[in-house]
Amino acid sequence: MSDRHLFTSESVTEGHPDKICDQISDAILDSILVDDINCRVACETLVTTGLILVSGEITTSTYVDIPSIVRKTLAEIGYTRASYGISATKAAVLTSIDEQSPEISQGVDESPDHEQGAGDQGLMFGFACDETPELMPLPIQLAQRLTKRLAELRKSEALPWLRPDGKSQVTVEYEGDRPVAVRKVVVATQHDDLSDAYPDVRNEHEFITREVVDQIILPVLVSSGVDFDENFIVNGTGRFVLGGPQADTGLTGRKIIVDTYGGYARHGGGAFSGKDPSKVDRSAAYMARYIAKNIVGAGLARRCEIQLAYSIGVAEPISINVDTFGTGELKDAELAKIVKQEFPTKPRAIIEHLDLLRPIYRKTAAYGHFGREDEDFTWERLDKVVDLSGFLKERELQAVSP
Repeated sequence: MSDRHLFTSESVTEGHPDKICDQISDAILDSILVDDINCRVACETLVTTGLILVSGEITTSTYVDIPSIVRKTLAEIGYTRASYGISATKAAVLTSIDEQSPEISQGVDESPDHEQGAGDQGLMFGFACDETPELMPLPIQLAQRLTKRLAELRKSEALPWLRPDGKSQVTVEYEGDRPVAVRKVVVATQHDDLSDAYPDVRNEHEFITREVVDQIILPVLVSSGVDFDENFIVNGTGRFVLGGPQADTGLTGRKIIVDTYGGYARHGGGAFSGKDPSKVDRSAAYMARYIAKNIVGAGLARRCEIQLAYSIGVAEPISINVDTFGTGELKDAELAKIVKQEFPTKPRAIIEHLDLLRPIYRKTAAYGHFGREDEDFTWERLDKVVDLSGFLKERELQAVSP
């Protein structure tokens, strides 16, 4: 009997309170990187009704106007009216910033006598699979496309009654490790009070459901080429006018599963946003994705998970693990040796190989850090595929040689 099961992933829009905070933290990081690539940034943001608090540890030789960055980010997301619970022009912005601990700096900073070490201890995971062209799990890819389309139709005013906050959730049925069909889609989207602006709309919930299904859910599912049931839930409570920071306090780093693989692969626990790439929570997670994606792209496995682990102040990883879940063309232990040979895993080498000392992080902070087609997302490149394919060809030649 075939193993059929369901798996669900979610995404949130850029106007979700937690995602507001991620984008603010990364916008501050980007502004600092413009003038100071040697900065040390660990920036946290909290947002609630009418208030944004930015705190953390920042060591830099430059100056950035944090309140201006906060307001600009809020405006670009779409929080431009006080009726949304927070306004880019009227919100209060508080800051509480310290410098990075000198005891951390002495282990992380490079010197003639010391190789740049990891910014903290921890374990990071990267994952790839052949379910989608982006080599990502199907549930999270579809969930991200839904929330991104919500934002696109809001900003283009194709659906002018949409507000910035929103979520999606996609349930996929699998047979073994292969996706069969999308069985359920959930979308929750903040919206205007239509009773005032749209007097001709007799049933607000029915109107919003029809529009979301026709203009958001169906176009995403049809374009995916995957079979699906028309089993949709839109605004399950019936109404979603009160949203954003007014309805829920937001914090940086509280959407780490949305940021990565939708729960389909393991997560080490460290958040990405607001951290410069000396923090392996970010840079090593990007490298782990890069490694896994190239292994799958080269045909060495259909599914691959990479774990990297570090100690603070030490450059060399404590451990490297490869798990292909029985789909590998080579043994996992052999792939681990190849990873050590072919990929840089020390912090400085990762930063250089992926060119991470650039102001590219604000756009990573919504709709996922992985599975994106953007030339700045260097960890998504498949530029090691040819080299890795050579190991498979070498084994095939050995198998046929006398």
